[in-house]
Amino acid sequence: MSADAESQTARLLNTVLLILIIYPILRCIYNIYFHPLRNIPGAYSWSASRLPFVYSLLRGTIVHDIEKLHRRYGPVLRIAPDEVTFAQPEAWSDIFQLRPGHQQFLKDPVWWKRQPGHPESLISAIDAEPHARMRKALAPGFTPRALRGQEPILHLYVNLLVERLLKQVKKGRGTQGVEIDIGPWFNFVTFDIFGDLGFGESFDCLQHSRYHPWIALLFNSVKAASFVAAARFYPWVEMILMKCIPPSLRKMQQAHFQQIVDKVQRRLNYEQQRPDIMSYVAVGDPVNGLSIDETNVTFMVLTTAGSETTATVLGGTLNYLVNHQDKLNILTQEIRGRFHRIEEITLDALRNLPYLNATINEGLRLCPPIPWVLPRRVPPGGDTVCGNWLPGGVSI
Repeated sequence: MSADAESQTARLLNTVLLILIIYPILRCIYNIYFHPLRNIPGAYSWSASRLPFVYSLLRGTIVHDIEKLHRRYGPVLRIAPDEVTFAQPEAWSDIFQLRPGHQQFLKDPVWWKRQPGHPESLISAIDAEPHARMRKALAPGFTPRALRGQEPILHLYVNLLVERLLKQVKKGRGTQGVEIDIGPWFNFVTFDIFGDLGFGESFDCLQHSRYHPWIALLFNSVKAASFVAAARFYPWVEMILMKCIPPSLRKMQQAHFQQIVDKVQRRLNYEQQRPDIMSYVAVGDPVNGLSIDETNVTFMVLTTAGSETTATVLGGTLNYLVNHQDKLNILTQEIRGRFHRIEEITLDALRNLPYLNATINEGLRLCPPIPWVLPRRVPPGGDTVCGNWLPGGVSI
């Protein structure tokens, strides 16, 4: 290579290096001082770059970190160059409800978009029309009337949970006490319940006192969700990650989905009517129901959404109760003062226990079982939330 060519190559490399160094700095300056969201309160580091958000997300502390930032900067908070959160009750109706004269705020694809190769599900459907159709098809299975029909199934597994825990306690009698990790047991019961309500067959976690192999795989996919979402903020990172997925993992994912397909098919072939969720779903109805593909992928998502999340809230709530014995005592007195036999404990009776319901609501507040608040996006042209004008495309 000639000296001139070497010199040109060196200059080109220096220019590229300079751009790679200067561009992020200029971008940060723009985000802080010139971006349309520059007047929204927030920490400079979070407003300048998405990196603090991603770091907090991957550490699993983002809910707590954002709460601290809200306490410092107020109810309207900028948490990334193009994302704002609101700690105001009015924001709920502004963001999630359709207001006259306003466009609908649709789901942010970073968090909601479907997995490659899968059809839309109730969770991933971003457009309002297909989402409304799917929600309407599933809603009858979650009404109070449907829940009353499903109550015997709930009792079956809750009683089995109590039986298994008593067995664990009896094993430790004669010693200083029994220490039980309640986390797996809550997962056993919630997955067994949804297996029965969703597919007409339990995962038999309680029966065998261990995780079904398929559920162990599912837990790994839940942990990976935050990493997938973080990568979506940087398309080139997401592209590299997708190419790096080993064939063995892809095969495992396919096997995981095929198990759901098989379970759905077995349930649809039942001749006997039973009061589970699937009995209310009009599968194959193109107007009022779900296609078979939509049914498969929706029930795959619901298996996690209806099980692991519930177990997480239960475990977190119990953790708070055992560390606040005065509150646990109040709850214990309310339940034992109301019920004298197990048969008296019904869903209708439980609705009338104010301290129990307050405890559940507080547990949901303190132990959010999802990695983040699953934002919406401001529609094209911009709109207002709690009196704050926001440009189109901003996550809120």
